[in-house]
Amino acid sequence: MFFIRQATIEDAPTLLKLARMVHFINLPADPDIINGKIMRSIRSFAGEAMEARDRVFVFVMEDSDTGNVVGTSSIIPCNSWPGHPFTYLKVRKRQHYSEDLQTGQVHTTLKLGTDVTGPSEIGGLILSPAYRGHKERLGGTLSLIRFHYIGLNREWFSHRIIAEMMGPLTPDSQNLLWEYLGRRFINLSYAEADRFCQHSKEFMTSLFPRGEMYASLLPAEARNLIGKVGKDTEPAKRMLEDLGFKYLDQVDPFDGGPYLEAAVDEIPLVATSRRARVGGLALDLPMQGFVSVMGDEGFRALRTAYVEADGVVSMPPESAETLGVRTGDAIGLTPLPARVQRDERADSSRARPQRRRQQAVR
Repeated sequence: MFFIRQATIEDAPTLLKLARMVHFINLPADPDIINGKIMRSIRSFAGEAMEARDRVFVFVMEDSDTGNVVGTSSIIPCNSWPGHPFTYLKVRKRQHYSEDLQTGQVHTTLKLGTDVTGPSEIGGLILSPAYRGHKERLGGTLSLIRFHYIGLNREWFSHRIIAEMMGPLTPDSQNLLWEYLGRRFINLSYAEADRFCQHSKEFMTSLFPRGEMYASLLPAEARNLIGKVGKDTEPAKRMLEDLGFKYLDQVDPFDGGPYLEAAVDEIPLVATSRRARVGGLALDLPMQGFVSVMGDEGFRALRTAYVEADGVVSMPPESAETLGVRTGDAIGLTPLPARVQRDERADSSRARPQRRRQQAVR
């Protein structure tokens, strides 16, 4: 059985291996950054991080049969504040028309924007390649568990939430939009610029042009990346769109991947998350959802069959044993919408395990 738990410092080497499989801004392959994130996460789950900007929640997925960690995901409750802006490129359409020639063109423009209002952010989703396309839909579980946790701890998160979707990369993990645009103003490689953003965004706002830039001046292979995602990211994007996330014409300045945004309280999984109690044990239960517990070992959750009546939840014995709960214990519950289950089945039927480098939610 696979379950989700909060990351511990013992997970750091495995998270470093996972981070090396992809190129992420939320989880760079840097041992010091990963260790720092885990320590912040431990304090956050324990309620010891008083400021929203100090919190981060890092989840890992473990195979209970082997003890192996096979994936990770995270939530950043506050991704910007004065002096530490969230940066993006605003995508606009500009129409130019000549009366004399009786013809015109519509041009795409890009303009650097900043946001210091502190929306929450989901990211850091990585699933080991060997487990992609698994019949238990592990990638979907790693993604959706974050909304279960937000729903149970609503006061820790903003009213807005964003997701940075990874744009297409070259086989050597470079990005053509950065090479043809960003690097013309900031003499760093794509990986170097992404990594430096972990510490400061000042170089972006100081060196990047502030005016509108016409994308038509870029080579077609770079221009065509604006607002696009890699093939491996398409299922994650569809899943978020089904939950109400929308593209608001903002893209990542590094790789051109789209930023999706949603109102937190309008996300179905957040709205339906609630507290409950453990009831009896049973098999062949009709519902599917997330059940979690906050115990001596911290946060632990899994996707399971269940039935609920008057705030009392019955589940299979194996699920109760994995969570370490008994009758009467307090738990968190989130029903899984039928539409999400249908979409997961559709994505699973198309998925194939892949050995090449992945692209996913940043």
